[in-house]
Amino acid sequence: MTFKDGRVWFVTGAASGFGRALTEHVLSKGESVVATDIKPQGLDILKEKYVKELLVRKLDVSKEKEIKDAFAEAIVKFGRVDIVFNNAGYTLVGEIESIPFDDARKFFDVLFWGAAQVSLEAVKTFREANGGRLITTSSMMGVVSSPIAGYYSAAKHALEGFSVALASELDPAWDIKITLVEPAMFRTGGIAAAVVYPTHPAYDNPALPSSAIRAVAANPAFFPNDPAKAAGVLYRLSTLPEPPLRLALGKEAVAGIKDEIEKISTTLRQYESWSENLTIDV
Repeated sequence: MTFKDGRVWFVTGAASGFGRALTEHVLSKGESVVATDIKPQGLDILKEKYVKELLVRKLDVSKEKEIKDAFAEAIVKFGRVDIVFNNAGYTLVGEIESIPFDDARKFFDVLFWGAAQVSLEAVKTFREANGGRLITTSSMMGVVSSPIAGYYSAAKHALEGFSVALASELDPAWDIKITLVEPAMFRTGGIAAAVVYPTHPAYDNPALPSSAIRAVAANPAFFPNDPAKAAGVLYRLSTLPEPPLRLALGKEAVAGIKDEIEKISTTLRQYESWSENLTIDV
C-alpha cells in the first residue's frame, strides 16, 4: 500500500500497556490514531496534546455494534483506516479449577470473540479500501500454555487458530496482511490489573508449578521487557511489505516457543509409526 498523507491506525485497548505505548509512538511519528478503550479517560492527556491526529472513543469489544460504530466513526473522521492493532484484553490468574465458568465465558467474550469481531470488521474495512494491515496481540502463551494462566492460554490458542485460518482465506488481491504478535513478559501493568483468584484447595501443595508461578509473578523482575521498546518494533513491523504471520516478541518468547516446537517434534518422531496402516482397506 502507498499512503499520501500519513497512515491511520485503529487501536483497541489503547489506554494502557501495549496499546498506550504504540499509540504514543505512532502519534510521535506524525501519524493518526483512533484510540479505543473500555476506559478511554486514560487517554485524556494525549487527547489534549494531539487534537487533530487523535480520535478517542469508548469501545467494549465484546459488543459487536460498538465495534462497527467505532470503525464507522474512524472513517468519518479520517476517511480510512490503514492499520488495526487488535489488542484489547485483560488477564485471569488462577488454577483452571479456581475460576468459575461464567467468569471464563465473559473472559472469552473479550479475548477471543471480541478480537475475532474486530478482525472481521478490519478485513471488511480493508477490503473496501483496497488493503490494510491487521496486527493482533496474541501471546507466547498462545503457543506455550502455562499454569495459573489456563484460560488466558486457551483464549490465545483459539485466537491463533482463528487468525491463521482467516489469513489463509483472504484473496491476495485484497492486499490485507495479518500478523500475530506473541509477546513474552512485558511490564504492561496487566498483572496488576488482573483478576486474581485464590488458590484452589486441591492445589495448595507448594511444590506444584502453579504455586511457584504465583510466587514469582508477584515480583516485577518477572516482567523484564519494556512495552515502549516493543512499540518501536511493532511500528517497524507495520512498515514491512511482506510481514510475517507470527512474530515472537522478547527473548523469553523466542526461547519458549522454540522449546515447545522441539517437544512437539520429538513426540511426533517418537510416535510417527503409530499412524501407519490406518487407511481403510479396499
